[in-house]
Amino acid sequence: MGYDAGRYDVIVVGAGHAGCEAALASARMGCSTLLLTLSLDTIAYMPCNPSIGGPAKGHVVREIDALGGEMARNIDKTHIQMRMLNTGKGPAVYALRAQADKVLYQKEMKKTLEHTPGLTVRQDMVERLIVESGVCHGVITRTGAEYRSKAVVLTTGTYLRGRIIIGDLSYESGPNNQQPSVNLSLHLQELGFQMVRFKTGTPPRVNRNTLDTDVMEPQPGDDVPRAFSYETTEFIMDQLPCWLTYTNERTHEIIRQNLHRAPMYSGIIEGTGPRYCPSIEDKIVRFADKGRHQIFIEPEGRDTAEMYVQGLSTSLPEDVQLKILRTIRGMENAEMMRTGYAIEYDAIVPTQLWPTLETKKVENLFTAGQLNGTSGYEEAAGQGIMAGINAALKVKGKEPLVLDRSQAYIGVLIDDLVTKGTNEPYRLLTSRAEYRLLLRHDNADMRLTEIGYRIGLISEERYRRFLEKKEAVEREIARLRATKVKPVPEVQAVLREAGSSEINNAVELATLIKRPELGYREIANMSPAPEPVPAEVAEQVEIQLKYEGYIKKALEQVEKMRRMEEKRIPDWVDYDKIMGISTEAREKLKKIRPLSLGQASRISGVNPSDISILMVHIEQGGKAYVKNT
Repeated sequence: MGYDAGRYDVIVVGAGHAGCEAALASARMGCSTLLLTLSLDTIAYMPCNPSIGGPAKGHVVREIDALGGEMARNIDKTHIQMRMLNTGKGPAVYALRAQADKVLYQKEMKKTLEHTPGLTVRQDMVERLIVESGVCHGVITRTGAEYRSKAVVLTTGTYLRGRIIIGDLSYESGPNNQQPSVNLSLHLQELGFQMVRFKTGTPPRVNRNTLDTDVMEPQPGDDVPRAFSYETTEFIMDQLPCWLTYTNERTHEIIRQNLHRAPMYSGIIEGTGPRYCPSIEDKIVRFADKGRHQIFIEPEGRDTAEMYVQGLSTSLPEDVQLKILRTIRGMENAEMMRTGYAIEYDAIVPTQLWPTLETKKVENLFTAGQLNGTSGYEEAAGQGIMAGINAALKVKGKEPLVLDRSQAYIGVLIDDLVTKGTNEPYRLLTSRAEYRLLLRHDNADMRLTEIGYRIGLISEERYRRFLEKKEAVEREIARLRATKVKPVPEVQAVLREAGSSEINNAVELATLIKRPELGYREIANMSPAPEPVPAEVAEQVEIQLKYEGYIKKALEQVEKMRRMEEKRIPDWVDYDKIMGISTEAREKLKKIRPLSLGQASRISGVNPSDISILMVHIEQGGKAYVKNT
């Protein structure tokens, strides 16, 4: 028999990266929140790569911060290395990446949760949901505790019916030998949710003291202060290096000789793995012409000898893993501390979700993270904060928050999931964003701080600083537009030094800065601002002026998309009664139930002709293209 264990506004199940953001958002928005986790010792755990950020992922971390989330602040406090990637390319693909002290990251996040007013953290395993008349009213745990709530957010990661696989060995387990969650997965299926089986993996960890890093290529952090959060003012400059080495033909030969023992080829693994993070055995088969593959040796923390072997994800037998490691330069005497493994788990088909991440089948039930078919801590956290926000907004009776594809990478991520679905663990890429020049790493605050403030996650003080920055950018852009420099010797000298051609007539500073070889520093040398301009303001001014034409074109495209998004699809539309749309389009539209013509147009299998028919049908009140009954 169960017992009444308490009542809350919002219950969050799972305390990984999605669960932490969901619970914090809900509590900070004033909802009494319960966070239930299988283990208090694995809050914000990093079972795979101990890093945060990178292309597209780093953008998401900045967006979480601009909305008032925690991941950026936490990694700023606990990283051991910080680097800006892609600096040789345009600002649209600049990406910050941090190597984490994984134990310290967990410790700091746990402390933040425990000290957040209105948030209760408890260890227990949820086995069932309390669903009455299609509405979720709480959860039931293994101990018989019944917690009632107005909304539930599931963020169960890779724990649902988790199974670890190493060679021909397999056993039920969550990541790194944690408990799996079996009954909750079966319960979701009982409720009618369509589930899929996915797979991910992790490489072995090796002892730093058994490596010869002198023969590897050092990969240091940046020697300038870096941070993910717009609030960070203290920077960690005492950084640890990573190292780069490579596989070789001997490595590849051992893998080829043991492919018959690889679970992904022997049939032991049933789940679909991530395309963009393949195992080393998969790389050797798929890229047979490559003579070597990069291997990064990354510390897991300041106070541990464990090193993460990035690029060597594998589920080959343990003895084969050791042989492989010892063929790699600098690792000839490597001692393995943890064995690499694959893990299979259940995920929900994400087209069963609304763009708010509330499930279509059960009201007041939200899902986020790897449960929704994604891979990566950042993708999970981005969904987590949105699910937590929308759960809290629903409890408060307020309008939901949905970010569109032109506002945030988080918007791209969620729209892709709920509109297109995914047949493999989804990874966010910059190429998935059609407006990536607008969704830059540098301007997440400009895009989202206003929203974070409106929903109550950004403080008055932070909002005031944001407005000051925004006004400073606008003021300096206006100054550069209004200021002309003449071809005087001082100006010509700055141009020559920058490798730029001299001017013959007076030229606006806003025009000069568009030259590829000129930046804000050179412009300021020609005509300094009356007051010192902070670096973050100068960065915005330079990018906004230099890429002004491209940004304008992107905004015009956004406006066209917005008009489609504003054309809502009424509840009375019956796709079975509309003539002219294809059979595939009809099936997809019925399944996904898009909210707007814009969303409908992004569904795979729905063609422009289908959209045109649907548009006319709606505009004429359901009287056009109607089948005779």
